[in-house]
Amino acid sequence: MRARNKRDFGRERDTGLTLPERRRGTVFGQSLKVALTASVLATGFSAATVETASAQNFFQRLFNPEQQRRAQEQQRQEQLRQQATRVKVSAPRYLNYTADAWKKVSLAELSEKKTAEVQPSETDGTDLDTQSAQTDAQPVVPLVLTAFDEARPALKDMTLTTLPEVGNALIAYYREHPDFVWIEDGKATVKAAELRRALADAARFALNPADYFVALPATAGLEGEARDAALMRFEMELSAAALTYVLDATRGRVDPNRISQYHDLPRHDADLVAALEILNGSGNVSANLASHQPQNAHFKALTEELARLRAEDEEADQIVIAPGTFLKAGKSSPEMKNIVAAIAKIASEELKTSHAETLAAYEDGEVYTPELVALVKSFQKEAKLTPDGIVGKNTIKAMVGETNAAKIAKVELAMERSRWIPEELGERKVFINQAAFTATYSAPDEDPLQMRVVVGKKSNQTNFFYDKIEIVEYNPYWGVPYSIIVNEMLPKLAQDPSYLDRAGYEVSTPGGRKVSSASVNWYAVASKQQSINVRQYPGRSNALGEVKILFPNKHHIYMHDTPAKSLFKKDVRAFSHGCVRLHDPKAMAAAVLGKSKDYVTSRIAAGQNEQEKVTGDIPVYVSYFTAWPDLDGSIAFYSDIYDRDRHLLKALEKTEALRAKARS
Repeated sequence: MRARNKRDFGRERDTGLTLPERRRGTVFGQSLKVALTASVLATGFSAATVETASAQNFFQRLFNPEQQRRAQEQQRQEQLRQQATRVKVSAPRYLNYTADAWKKVSLAELSEKKTAEVQPSETDGTDLDTQSAQTDAQPVVPLVLTAFDEARPALKDMTLTTLPEVGNALIAYYREHPDFVWIEDGKATVKAAELRRALADAARFALNPADYFVALPATAGLEGEARDAALMRFEMELSAAALTYVLDATRGRVDPNRISQYHDLPRHDADLVAALEILNGSGNVSANLASHQPQNAHFKALTEELARLRAEDEEADQIVIAPGTFLKAGKSSPEMKNIVAAIAKIASEELKTSHAETLAAYEDGEVYTPELVALVKSFQKEAKLTPDGIVGKNTIKAMVGETNAAKIAKVELAMERSRWIPEELGERKVFINQAAFTATYSAPDEDPLQMRVVVGKKSNQTNFFYDKIEIVEYNPYWGVPYSIIVNEMLPKLAQDPSYLDRAGYEVSTPGGRKVSSASVNWYAVASKQQSINVRQYPGRSNALGEVKILFPNKHHIYMHDTPAKSLFKKDVRAFSHGCVRLHDPKAMAAAVLGKSKDYVTSRIAAGQNEQEKVTGDIPVYVSYFTAWPDLDGSIAFYSDIYDRDRHLLKALEKTEALRAKARS
């Protein structure tokens, strides 16, 4: 007994605890162990497992600060990953359009006569005796006031409500040219009548004549100051109307950048003072006014199409194909007769001649025979649709066509949009029409190169802007945009932090140091507290394919190849994140480089990521037109895939409402 007590005493001495304290600790430990065992057993673990976990894991975690720190860090990283998935990058949006403001402009400063008689003492500095002698020898001739000078006092209390640019130009012009332009001998001139007729013809160019209407001065029965005021108001209002027309013709009535964040188009300037000077000296006011409209071929083609459509009566015998009709080869449909009638009505003479036997033999049958399939395929090819012989929504739309009113609206909107881009597009250029899903390269003395493209889906719309092509890149990396990292990659990284490392992406710091995707604080990246670069290595699976064509811009949009070739077979090709995928990227690269397609192929075959600068000035227009001249010069019409026609119409309606209020 004594020996055992010594051992116990030794243990007590080593632990620094008295025997009663140690016994209480034993009881606490046993109680904690029982509680832990009961908790873990409730989860379905065995007693043996509980015993091991209790002895080795729990107490180890409880009394091991390093392991506890690692566990807390893992928990923190998991929380950060979950937070990162809740951050989203918003796409550009449509805006609540605000029309150009019209302001009340005072003309009072023009009421002061600037041509007052000049006394000799004010000019030559001679002494009074000399001045007196000169006056006796040659009396000062009184200055004769012009009709404009006599009417000046009327301007003191006169205001005009107009665009600020127009008001400023009026004051600047008449300050330097204090004379009537449209009044002579107390009445409106022949030139004024010609200008009023030209302004009344504004609808010819898709403008509203009401915006430029000025009534003749009502001077009957008026005399003196009242007559002067009527004539002066007519003078100022007619000049303001002419300048408003010039401004609208030059830059459009709508500022596209206030329609949506998808538009990025600098608004054109107009020298209105010079325009009024030239108009005053012109022998043909109507032609001079029209010269302020875009003078390029596409605007002239749209103008001619607008006149043609307005001259046509609405078709009374319009063919209707039942909505929802969907027809494949060998099937039957009561709409077959309407399908054949529509082709016979709107197809080209060449197509009808090549299928004359089929058209003549058809007798209102409902079966979709092989001969009729061939007829439909030819029509689809002519309409630039996929020639698959399937009669669906897009084929029916091409067959039935649009009403005259719908076509007129699209042409008018196209004319407004034409004023947003440069008048001269350039000799060598690439013109992308998102609504047509086409990209066209053109150059002097070369046949145009046109190809199908894939543009942004409705949630990732391709922007409307223009820039200059600078670089062709072979075997490109794909630098993943921040929006795709946040919106699409972070949810995958939350589930698998090493996802990017295994999926063929390179993750690096802004300084270029490569890091593991699992080591990145993606919440900090998502919330823009930390920068990180992610790019996909070149190769077969690369999203950009084998080549891309760069025109550096803030929207990160460019033309490129794609591994997803099947999408080019579709008629509606809005599938990208905003960039423009080319059906034949090698041909486009060769065109902008001025080299052969074989040359581009050889550069790609080298397997190296390389860039080549594009020489010369080649603008690229990433545009959106639902009516536009085709290669043969005829106007083609396209669906409004992004609803931009609707938003532009709303902007024009607001513009007209504001202008009507300003006129009242």
